[in-house]
Amino acid sequence: MSLPARVATLLLAFLAVAAVAAFVVIHYFLGGPPTVDYSSGVAADTGATVHVVMQEDPQNTVSTHPDWVSYFIQNPKTHAWVHTTLFKVPAGSKIDMTIYGYDGCTPLRNPVFGEVTGTIGGVEDVDGQPVKSLNSWSGCNVGHTFSIPGIGLNAPMATPSNPNANLCGSSPCTSGPHKTMTFSFMSPRATGEYFWQCRVPCGGGFLDGFGGPMQTIGFMTGNMEVVS
Repeated sequence: MSLPARVATLLLAFLAVAAVAAFVVIHYFLGGPPTVDYSSGVAADTGATVHVVMQEDPQNTVSTHPDWVSYFIQNPKTHAWVHTTLFKVPAGSKIDMTIYGYDGCTPLRNPVFGEVTGTIGGVEDVDGQPVKSLNSWSGCNVGHTFSIPGIGLNAPMATPSNPNANLCGSSPCTSGPHKTMTFSFMSPRATGEYFWQCRVPCGGGFLDGFGGPMQTIGFMTGNMEVVS
């Protein structure tokens, strides 16, 4: 092989390796679910109220894992449902949460996650009725939780009256039996990312139910980014 041919071959090999590296960086390091911004135009450390709206579904029809349970977050400007578990709020603000629960029940492994903690007043409202706990062992009435361990927050998600029947079949859900959970908490004054997760073992088909969607950003675990 001539020198020019060898140089051309090496150049093509280099470009191929560079293309693969770029693909990996873009899709595995820079890619991923988007962050829904609730902080835009809201001054931090003023106690201003921010309204965050989410839903949890028995499946999703917008990813390569359609059988995985999933949370969705509503864009505050367009009101479109975004398949993500990443959202941004201003520091030192009152966060009013509304979460629509469309999924059925899965018994908690630890009843402590049926207790409401870290909310203003120590309660959440389920369809407008204040509760301090949900007992998943006495009845099939807990589907998921919204838990931020870094601030001691835990809110169990109630299930529809007939919890494992006639569930929404296309996500994000816009109709079907569901419960509405509302609660409030203060975002930390310290900026940074605060990990949150569902504490119900809802990863069907995985060891102890804690794999798959339970440990994947964009499904049942995410981050609340607190900004100044």
